[in-house]
Amino acid sequence: MPMELGLWRVDGEPVRLSPVGVPLEKTLEDLIERDPDILGEPLMIIGRQVPTAHGKILDLLAVDGSGVLHAIELKRDRTPREATAQALDYGSWVRTLTHDDVLDLFALYRPESSFEQAFADRFGVAPPEEINTAHRLTIVASDMDPATERIISYLAGYQVPINVALFRYFRDGERAYLARTWLLPDVEGTDAVTPRRTGVRETWNGQDWYVAFGEESGIRSWADARTYGFVSAGGGEWYSRSLRALPIGGRIFVYIPKSGYVAVGMVAGEAATFDDAVLTVDGAPRKMTELTLKARYRHAAAGPDTDEYIVPVTWIKTVDAAVWEKGLFANQNSACKLRNRFTLETLARRFGLDD
Repeated sequence: MPMELGLWRVDGEPVRLSPVGVPLEKTLEDLIERDPDILGEPLMIIGRQVPTAHGKILDLLAVDGSGVLHAIELKRDRTPREATAQALDYGSWVRTLTHDDVLDLFALYRPESSFEQAFADRFGVAPPEEINTAHRLTIVASDMDPATERIISYLAGYQVPINVALFRYFRDGERAYLARTWLLPDVEGTDAVTPRRTGVRETWNGQDWYVAFGEESGIRSWADARTYGFVSAGGGEWYSRSLRALPIGGRIFVYIPKSGYVAVGMVAGEAATFDDAVLTVDGAPRKMTELTLKARYRHAAAGPDTDEYIVPVTWIKTVDAAVWEKGLFANQNSACKLRNRFTLETLARRFGLDD
């Protein structure tokens, strides 16, 4: 059973305030939109009065810092059975939303802002690569009845990610207060788990790659890479494996950790160890071991798993001042597919690319 809330004014003799009905349920919807933390955890609203594929209208759609989607529906004047069935119907739709769908819904809701920048402003980090790996359903109600409790508790017992946020509205003269409790305990911070599926990442355009160039004193130098046309990684299988997968003809955007994006170019050859790498310098092939370099591209332990690997690149453009904006994609992989639409659009603009 949800805990019954009591509220007292205690600036003199204790005076208990009696809950009254929220003047309009739209008022409660407005409050949640303005401050979704009312629901007990940091959320970012990504849609209001959202049309579903089934001809229904979802009151609020939100995302949390882990990329979990939250479908929030006010009970209004529906019966417990109707409200619960409606929430489940919304869940069946939310589960189908792809990463791209989420971005499109947010663009309709807040066309003046990118999802990535808004997410970074809200949670202090860039959004995860996978969005909607799980979802949660919240019914917002101002009253509770035994039938609702039985239905929701039964569903939750079978791992259906659903709960009821019960609000009480108090007035004390000119002041108004709102209190909230949950039907089921331990909802805050509990992620709903759903089977892994496709579509939780953004669609890849089949062309663009992200490369992290980790400068390391004496071992790896961006000045060398910029001058002679290459990217590199090594010192362990985890660092070099993804770099060796870069395809010839792929377009790469190079990111220096804690700095930003510094170059865009086309992969011009297959990966090779430093000792075997050959680059084109002034139109002629040159072995890297014969070049004048600022770093040595060798590691303490030698061998196929720890060697530094070199990938030849034809630079399209390099910049002196690294490009960085809040919400741009970055991770610790040496190389991976660059799917993030906001990052690609920003870099295309900042590097002056036609596409």
